[in-house]
Amino acid sequence: MRWMERAFDGGSGPARLVVLAVLGLGDLLLLHRPQDVTDGAIVSAGFAAAFAGVLLPSASRAAQVAPVTAAALLVLGDMLHAHAAVTLKGMIAITLFELALRPCRARALAAVAGLVAALVCVHAVGTAQDVPPTLFRVAVLVGLPMLLGAYIRLTRERMEEQERSRRSQTVAARAGERAAIARELHDLVAHHVSSMVLRVGVARHVLPSADPRVTEVLDDLHASGAAALADLRHLVAVLRDPGLAEPGVPLVERAGLPAALEAALERGRGDGLEIAADIDPGVAGLDAVRRLTVLRIVQEGLANVARHAGPGASAALSVRVGGQAVRLEITDDGARAARAPRAAGEPGTSGHGLVGMTERVELLGGTLAAGPREHGGWRLLAEFPAPDLPPGEGPPVGAEPSGRAA
Repeated sequence: MRWMERAFDGGSGPARLVVLAVLGLGDLLLLHRPQDVTDGAIVSAGFAAAFAGVLLPSASRAAQVAPVTAAALLVLGDMLHAHAAVTLKGMIAITLFELALRPCRARALAAVAGLVAALVCVHAVGTAQDVPPTLFRVAVLVGLPMLLGAYIRLTRERMEEQERSRRSQTVAARAGERAAIARELHDLVAHHVSSMVLRVGVARHVLPSADPRVTEVLDDLHASGAAALADLRHLVAVLRDPGLAEPGVPLVERAGLPAALEAALERGRGDGLEIAADIDPGVAGLDAVRRLTVLRIVQEGLANVARHAGPGASAALSVRVGGQAVRLEITDDGARAARAPRAAGEPGTSGHGLVGMTERVELLGGTLAAGPREHGGWRLLAEFPAPDLPPGEGPPVGAEPSGRAA
């Protein structure tokens, strides 16, 4: 349908003008060739009115006058005994369609339609036709093009509104995810800064006989650290959302991620899922931001499986740290796919689950893909660069996993 949308949008007027010119020339040369100069003049004036209706905005007075002009030429042709009625009726239909296709005041549309209908009735009465058939023909000639144009315009406006709404929701979802990341960053930075402030405070007390200059530096460090903590708390106070916190899971510590992942697995199993987990112990050696990214993707991915595949579905979670990348994959068998099919790129709980996950992964320079599997079910794959682990921190990259969780 995209080509149809483009064919009738505001910027395609010149293209429709070319089509109108081709159709007009074909009509004049093959179907209704003018018989004399009068026919040619009236038909030319009708084409000029149609061109104005196509090119000019519908709010323009000239565009509103175009169908009235074509209808007036129809009456004038009767008075001059011209043979251009069929061609002029085509021009009337085209100009009315173009007028209704673009935004215009309802009063103006009604006035134009009324004038055109009256002039066409005068033409019909002049040709001595019966009243009921005449009224029907007038209703079709005037009403059908306007209804068709109004329908296309309203459909296009509705689609544009939906697109604007989708974009604004996506922007809001990205902003929300960035706010969540900001809150988590605050927790991480505050943890380490408070630890440094504490150690500086201890140093001030265990070095009573230190050089006064050392004491001055320690006092300055302590004051600066305390001020930094206060500023952090003040800046993120408006972003605080306790509901996002995992109670009892200290993610600032390296041992917190395995416990948090296990909690996410248990939550999924509590929703009725059968989850097989293959988690590389090397994830404990990731830095704090990547640990949080792994956890959030696992939580959101398993929530999507529970929501769309339903209780009783089988899912598999794989988290691997190898080489220079972290690879996280979640698949399910789509147990409820036949009853509730998912479209590629379908969002999560808030309607933008994939948007939030993609935002996190892209901030780390990685990629995230989600879509249906070839043999049924759903697959989510996230990959992002792994940091260089400091010596002695965490298990060796690529170490054998401790086993699969049933």
